[in-house]
Amino acid sequence: MSRHVRSRTASWPRRIGHVALILFALAFLLAFLVAPLATVFAEAFREGLAPYLAAIRQPEARSAIGLTLLVAAIAVPLNVVFGVAAAWAMTRFEFRGKTLLGALIDLPFSVSPVISGLVYVLLFGSHGWFGPWLDAYDVKVIYAVPGLVLATIFITLPFVARELIPLMEAQGSEEEEAARVLGASGWQMFFRVTLPNIRWALLYGVLLCNARAMGEFGAVSVVSGHIRGLTTTMPLEVEMRYNEYDYVGAFAVASLLALLALLTLAVKTLLEWRYGDEIAAHAPGGH
Repeated sequence: MSRHVRSRTASWPRRIGHVALILFALAFLLAFLVAPLATVFAEAFREGLAPYLAAIRQPEARSAIGLTLLVAAIAVPLNVVFGVAAAWAMTRFEFRGKTLLGALIDLPFSVSPVISGLVYVLLFGSHGWFGPWLDAYDVKVIYAVPGLVLATIFITLPFVARELIPLMEAQGSEEEEAARVLGASGWQMFFRVTLPNIRWALLYGVLLCNARAMGEFGAVSVVSGHIRGLTTTMPLEVEMRYNEYDYVGAFAVASLLALLALLTLAVKTLLEWRYGDEIAAHAPGGH
């Protein structure tokens, strides 16, 4: 048997293995991702377009949509500022407590969202540490929008920082030091050197942070009080409608959340397709 024939014969098991792995991955995605997502839209439109539109036009649904967007609009920019500052501190300076800061950034990943919401209740609730003082000045945190914002900020805190830290560590600080030597101020160095080098990782972090902020359930459920039309975000509205056996309404609101997630994925994919070479050049190890 010639060497060429032996090579082809030996490659068949490897090809079969590759095909099997691809088929398994596709089957897994279809079963656990595509099928549930398709079910959401099928149930939402089960009775037709008119009931679907009526469900999302209800005042409670509009309030939940507006509140979800408001909370995300506040939490995401604040986490962007924190994420950039934390990444800068972690990658450009050596200081006591650096390891502790890294652990605190990862804390929301290890703590249950329900527990984080309960912590805010213990801090700012009527019987919490700061509750009597807040009540004296008629400041509402728990069962109000500020509580939702605080809980969302906590849950989404790591996303921007954890996208930026590995990239900034890999890139180093040589370009920033060169800009400083040439007389650039701190802000000039940030906007003309640092920000262009981290913009794609920053954008990815913002997309992930925004998706999690709009879809968060556990923490906001604890601090919201489920006051319909006032403190119920879209995930909470889905739960309440489902518990009331309003399945079309529940899946209609859920479909909006799914559309927001798909939109986030589409933006990410479009950016990778349009600016793939530039993104790869700014990735860790890129040139």
